[in-house]
Amino acid sequence: MFGTQEVPGNRPSQKELRKQKREAERRSRDQKRSIKKVLTRAGIGVVAAIGLGWLGYSIATAKRLPPTDMNNHVEELPTAQILTTPMPIAVQKHVLEHADGRRRPGVVINYNCRKFRCPDGMVDRLTEIARGYPEFVYLAPYPEMDVRIAVTRLGKILTLEEPDEAQIRAFIER
Repeated sequence: MFGTQEVPGNRPSQKELRKQKREAERRSRDQKRSIKKVLTRAGIGVVAAIGLGWLGYSIATAKRLPPTDMNNHVEELPTAQILTTPMPIAVQKHVLEHADGRRRPGVVINYNCRKFRCPDGMVDRLTEIARGYPEFVYLAPYPEMDVRIAVTRLGKILTLEEPDEAQIRAFIER
């Protein structure tokens, strides 16, 4: 007679079978928790990477424009109303606060003829506009900005590709 015969002492008891089943269920739960943790961390990593990528892209593609706020300004006014060299940012911010140090907020007309080709006479036209408001409008080149013309006042900016005298004067006189 061939085959297997059960030996009474080798068969697990019901208690041991239940214990083995509980142990297998516990291992399965632990494995599922471990997988869930890994997937959660991976998901957080992917979201963080996307967020950092978006931030980097936003910074890299953001337009550089002149300031419109007073943060980190200095109590200093420009050396002249019409400048042929860039006005320091901290000074521009002070002009926006008050152009003469006492009264009304100022306006700064910036232009960029280094990055953009400026039409003949454009700077002369902007100069004449600025001279029309000698108490509070300043003109200066700003070669780091990403537009040809930017007119700023406290909290506001007007950007132009061509000098539009009516639009600039309306912005100044608001």
